[in-house]
Amino acid sequence: MVPASFYERGEDEMGDIAAGSGMALSHFAFCKLIVDDLEGAAAFYRQVFGIVDWHRVTKKVSATTGGPIDEITFRPTGDGGPSLTLLKLADKPAPPRGETILGFITPDIAALVERAVTAGGRIATPIKAQPEHRIKVAFIEDPEGHLIEIIELT
Repeated sequence: MVPASFYERGEDEMGDIAAGSGMALSHFAFCKLIVDDLEGAAAFYRQVFGIVDWHRVTKKVSATTGGPIDEITFRPTGDGGPSLTLLKLADKPAPPRGETILGFITPDIAALVERAVTAGGRIATPIKAQPEHRIKVAFIEDPEGHLIEIIELT
């Protein structure tokens, strides 16, 4: 769950910019990450981030591509928050890496980075303090090379 202090950042923060746009905002509900090894990727995300399976869908004909898919969706990590789905396109390779950057907030960035390395990930950018943003940030890659931004609020 995101701490309340995250939303108390001041007028120049993203939430205030979006709220002041005059546009009715939709709710961001999920992200689907296309992977080559569904079981291996799911094990990594469970071990590193502690996320919990919600449901699994396997279809021979999908709305996604018209071909077969297999996907695992994890429960949101906070009330009303978005879910993460790992998607395997059975008849196509995953797209090139760099197509998206996932983001996670953690209370202990050093421990999370250590779990990622232990689970087969790698450090792309070591932990760096950014006091002007009141965060520590690091980038890791999962075993397939997908980039993940990790933030600890300070």
